[in-house]
Amino acid sequence: MDKLEILKIANSFVEESEQNKIPEGIALSEAVVGMRIFENPILGFGSAIDPYFEKLIEPSVIGPHFLAPQQWLPKAKTVISFFLPFTDVVKKGNSREGVWPSEEWLHGRIEGQAFVVKLCQHICALLIKAGYKSLSPSLDERFWANAGNKSAQQSIPGGEGAIYTSNWSERHIAYVCGLGTFGLSKGFITEKGIAGRIGSIVTELELSPDPRVSDNIYENCSMCGACVKNCPASAISLETGKNHLRCSEFVDKTKEMFQPRYGCGKCQVRVPCESSIPKR
Repeated sequence: MDKLEILKIANSFVEESEQNKIPEGIALSEAVVGMRIFENPILGFGSAIDPYFEKLIEPSVIGPHFLAPQQWLPKAKTVISFFLPFTDVVKKGNSREGVWPSEEWLHGRIEGQAFVVKLCQHICALLIKAGYKSLSPSLDERFWANAGNKSAQQSIPGGEGAIYTSNWSERHIAYVCGLGTFGLSKGFITEKGIAGRIGSIVTELELSPDPRVSDNIYENCSMCGACVKNCPASAISLETGKNHLRCSEFVDKTKEMFQPRYGCGKCQVRVPCESSIPKR
């Protein structure tokens, strides 16, 4: 199994799976029935022993609670990262004026993330069938994430005192695997833009690593400030970047309004990096 075959597997799943569409039974309105969530993905490949993973345990990056690939899978050789771009329908829906996320975006955030899980499981299953142990760390029982729950900090293994973080970061993994760089909003800007979702797999299959875009983790961001203007929570600034607490508090409000769904994504639409790397 090589890179091209894995890409074909991912593309076929995205194109053919009914789980990449919104069924009538859960659609928030007739307008989104049958809506396709994602376009075909782009993939990046990294070495499981890339020295850069050591940098991620630094407190100024992720922290000592980050688990490197071979801590998830001892004989891991490769990390596969993928970015699924939202369709134009999802992006245009959330581009409409207004403070709150659109129904298209709410589906993209929740049903879209459920599809990311299915794609990870699908690729892992085929890799395992081919004889290579594989797993998706974000689906593993050892994975944890804290999005601001201070009371949960003490119960997190290895994550005491950790907040707005996790022991496996899809965006940092995507950076190591050469898919792009970070943006001012702390989103991840790929050649297909920032509006989408990311997933990853650790596998014993050995594949050649892709080069990183740049040593500058903000290389793909023009620092234009469009996301600053779009943010309904005033959680982004050119001077200090993203305020996770303000962002989290606003997303909590959307949970109250749209439960069981939530989201925002205003920093990912109507911006130069929405669907591509912006020109400087």
